[in-house]
This record gives sequence, structure tokens and C-alpha cells, in this order.
Amino acid sequence: MSIRRRDGLGGRAAVVGIGATEFSKDSGRSELKLAVEAVHAALDDAGLSPADVDGLVTFTMDTSPEITVAQAAGMGELSFFSRVHYGGGAACATVQQAALAVASGIAEVVVCYRAFNERSGRRFGAGVQHREPSAEGAALGWNLPFGLLTPASWVAMAAQRYLHTYGLTPEAFGHVAVTDRRHAARNPAAYFYGKPITLDDHADSRWIVEPLRLLDCCQETDGGQAIVVTSVERARDLPQRPAVVVAAAQGAGRAQEQMTSFYRDDLTGLPEMGVVARQLWRTSGLAPQDIDVGIIYDHFTPFVLMQLEEFGFCGPGEAAEFVAADALPLNTHGGQLGEAYLHGMNGIAEAVRQIRGTSVNQIPDAARALVTAGTGVPTSGLILGADG
Repeated sequence: MSIRRRDGLGGRAAVVGIGATEFSKDSGRSELKLAVEAVHAALDDAGLSPADVDGLVTFTMDTSPEITVAQAAGMGELSFFSRVHYGGGAACATVQQAALAVASGIAEVVVCYRAFNERSGRRFGAGVQHREPSAEGAALGWNLPFGLLTPASWVAMAAQRYLHTYGLTPEAFGHVAVTDRRHAARNPAAYFYGKPITLDDHADSRWIVEPLRLLDCCQETDGGQAIVVTSVERARDLPQRPAVVVAAAQGAGRAQEQMTSFYRDDLTGLPEMGVVARQLWRTSGLAPQDIDVGIIYDHFTPFVLMQLEEFGFCGPGEAAEFVAADALPLNTHGGQLGEAYLHGMNGIAEAVRQIRGTSVNQIPDAARALVTAGTGVPTSGLILGADG
């Protein structure tokens, strides 16, 4: 049973620094080097030094341990360090963990980071090649023998059911890809800077796993991203306009598996994101119409549509029309389809820029941004807002 009341975290912590490496297909350096570069950039942005940091949060999949990053970045003692599981589903939860540590007084300045050579090194899109025995692996074992070997193939099952249930064609997914690439085309940091696409381009791209085409699938990227979190009170004395953590939540649904929750009663939604949505709305006191910009995790286009429906921006099966109408500014950095695939951490950075008023695709007077993390797995979400 999910929590039924407002939690007490909102308004007690803020993001005060963001920093990233360049986003590329071959970084030419180690993942530790990428992590340290991103952390230093974020601290410089925040007007803080490595000596100010007493907490670190990353992903379980990250190859750069907290103590190693602390040593390489020139930090001192740590009073808090944490990792969050489930791949991209961890993104917003890293900020939640940092905010919890700050709000409870366990740490004063916490840096969240993610760094990988996901294109030149290990490529997640290559699918399952080796897995140590585990309960998670046993769940996957019911699907792998039948050819469902990659994330795209796992998502394709739910995507096909979604189209069938609502009488749609794969063009429905194209609106997400076109929107992301339109924004990426104006973002100098994006891999697809200057390269917008049309619905025809989407329809002409090659099949990956029907009904998913190449342009429905996120990139594979080398790079690093870091986020600095501290108290709202301290944030007010730092150089950047703080992006307050208005609400943060994690969610896992009933009958949850990693990407293969095919035995649920309904494959046309994302119950794990429904858990997150209910808690974000409950804690923030906000509703869909109060959100100025949505940074919606876009590893695959169909799951963007399902997330919008879970959050109540539109009814079931209506999200393609919602996106086509530009009813909510989406993924103004270009998303993981257009800017870079950094397990959603670059999306958090874009939400911060929107609150600061510094995005290359700035939404006028943006005061509240919704950010979501990876779906198909246990996931997380944030609402960031302006201070005061």
C-alpha cells in the first residue's frame, strides 16, 4: 500500500549546482575522470569547494565508488554516502536521498553524480550478455529464451498493447521524438544540435523491434553529470538561484519486475510511476495544470506517453494528441533522444536551468518543473520550484 499522506521533505532542500562533461560517443577517458570533471563543474557552479562536501549519492550501476570520487575530487570526510538501484529509475531518487540527508542534518552538502562510457564501453542497448545468478535474473529468464534480449524488446511488448488498446499507429510515438529533437536542435550541448526531425523522418527510420523504430529509442552516450544539494537556508547565500525540492518520491508497483512486468492485469500503463505521481501531487499540493515544464524520462517514446497519462495530464490513450498539441513544454534540453542518455541526470539539470531562467529553450516565468526517472523499473520523480 502506497503512502496516503503528505510527507515532510518538501521545501527543506534545494539544488544549488549543476555540472556536466561534454556528451559524446567516445569520451577518451575513464568513467572516474568523467565523474570528477562533472562534480568539479557542479561545485564551481554552486560556488562551493570539494572541502564543503560531506555526502555523495550515485547509482548502483556506477563504476566509480563514492570514496574513490571523494579522494579523486579532493574531498575530505564524508558523513553520508548512498546508492540507488534500478538503473535510470534511480535518477530523481539520488536527489531525494540527498535532500533526506540534508533535511535530517546528516549532511550539509551532498553531490549526486552519474558517469559512464555507455557508448564506447558497456552498451546497455546490447542487451543481456552475462548476468550473475540472482532473483532479478530469474525473472528475466522467463523472457530471454523467446528472444526478448534487449530493453527495446521488453518495451515493445507494452508498446504494442498500448497501440492495440487505443486504436493508434506507431505515428503516435513520433510526436515525442519530433518534440525532443526540435529542442535538441537549439541546444549546443546536445548531440543532435542543429538536427531536427519530422514525423516522416520518424516513420522512415528502421525498425528495431516492432512497433519501435530507431527514432523511438534513446541514444547511447559517454559523459558525466553532477547535482549539488544543500539546505534552502544555505542555498540563499550561494550565487545561483536555488531550485527547491518541492516534492520527491520513489515508486514500485504491484507485480513489479525490471522491464518485464508482463503479468500485470494491464500493460498500457506504468503503475510504478502512478505511485510516484500520487505522492508528488499529495506532498506538493499541486496538480498537472500547475506545472510549467515537464522533463519526462524518454528512454523509449511510448513510455513518455504512458507517464503523461499516469500523472493525469490527459486521459488514457490521449497523450499522443497532448504532445502533438504542445500542451505542456516537454524535454526542453532535447531529452535522452536528443541531448544525451545520462540515465536522466541531465534532465534534472535542465529542470534546474528552467527554474533559474537559463535554459536555451527557456519557458517564460517557469516556476515549477516536473522531472521523472526511468520507467519499466522501480522509479522516482521530483518537482522542483522557485524559492519564495
